[in-house]
Amino acid sequence: MSDPIKNRYEFVILFDVENGNPNGDPDAGNMPRVDPETGLGIVTDVCLKRKIRNYVETVKEDSSGYRIYVKDGVPLNRSDAEAYTALEIDEKTVKEKKKSDPDLDRNIRDWMCANFYDIRTFGAVMTTFVKAALNCGQVRGPVQLGFARSVEPIVPQEVTITRVAITTEADAEKKGTEMGRKYIVPYGLYRCEGYISANLARKTTGFSEEDLSLLWEAILNMFEHDHSAARGKMAVRDLIVFKHDSELGCAPAWKLFEAVHVDRKDPNDLAPARSYQDYTVSVDESALPSGVACVRMG
Repeated sequence: MSDPIKNRYEFVILFDVENGNPNGDPDAGNMPRVDPETGLGIVTDVCLKRKIRNYVETVKEDSSGYRIYVKDGVPLNRSDAEAYTALEIDEKTVKEKKKSDPDLDRNIRDWMCANFYDIRTFGAVMTTFVKAALNCGQVRGPVQLGFARSVEPIVPQEVTITRVAITTEADAEKKGTEMGRKYIVPYGLYRCEGYISANLARKTTGFSEEDLSLLWEAILNMFEHDHSAARGKMAVRDLIVFKHDSELGCAPAWKLFEAVHVDRKDPNDLAPARSYQDYTVSVDESALPSGVACVRMG
């Protein structure tokens, strides 16, 4: 692995959905998530991190240093146990060994960071109560995402569908079709804001320039290998990156985020937006503080 990154970053992701459900809410029958006070659509950070993990797993195929820790069908304890095996640690005597080796906890943590991309990136809680002896510690990752919110209020729609797949033999004797439903957002443009700490990368996980390049690639392509009928047409439309010329940064993140403006192309058009072309996205670079550069990757 190369050296950790040396610059702090903030970034804005703009992505849209057309006739799909970007993030269902299990507490509301899997309808698209909505802020009840504003009507704005919501996509959770967990949902977006899943897309990034899936992309990295797709392109790296579990190659050395780029495995995924939070992975479908793989218990966390199984991955934790690999660290103990690699470092020749017996989980039954690890507590006693830690008393004589004060660096053991750090060595276990470093092994996990070196082998799992998502731990190196997002961090992880690697302590479970099912098998407490397999304790690989906790890591706060340098890359953090907020919730994505739609630029304008959305109106989720419930679409009734007819299916010919009958569930039971008894039902098949009485009818030839069944009714179903799916939830969609006709169109929504979502904005997500993120942060990358070079300080945490250096002190904790070793998140490198190669890791950063892969992160940008994963964000730009996180929907390209994740298409489904339920999610409709989803695409990342713009990735706006602010790079500081130092590890700790030159300006508060909110000042940089406020420089990104998403407006209706025709402010007098009161009809609901139905495409990305209904918007204009601009960055007020004159408002950027000294020591901060802006790059648009979309």
